[in-house]
Amino acid sequence: MTTIAYKDGIIAYDGRATTSSGTIVYDDFEKCLERDGVKFVVCGSLSGAHKLLDAYFGEPQTSVQMSALVVVEGEVWYISHDDEDGIEKSQVLPDRPYAIGSGSDHAYTAMDMGASAYQAVEMAMKRDSCTGGKIRTLTVKVEQ
Repeated sequence: MTTIAYKDGIIAYDGRATTSSGTIVYDDFEKCLERDGVKFVVCGSLSGAHKLLDAYFGEPQTSVQMSALVVVEGEVWYISHDDEDGIEKSQVLPDRPYAIGSGSDHAYTAMDMGASAYQAVEMAMKRDSCTGGKIRTLTVKVEQ
């Protein structure tokens, strides 16, 4: 899976991609995808990434094993896919930390202790074997 953390207008995410059995395939995988001006930082089964984007834009999909933090018009949203209802989404509050993925518990604890989003992903890498590699960041420009 992965760890994606959001705090203070920064989304940080790792670059590890693994097989379903846990074999590390890449440690520098780019998990930030963009379509039609919307940025998606994805976690889950990477083979389903484009299915999640398709579902977000209204194309019916089944068996999408993905979730993402989505940046659209200066707002951050959490999205996931449900086979019955399609896309489920909830807004991430800009003044509160948020984390998703297999290392999210570790990231939340790190941010609660004062860590930045980047540092939270670093801390998750120490305890979550599915989080690792290159850490990237995305700055969210909040619309006024």
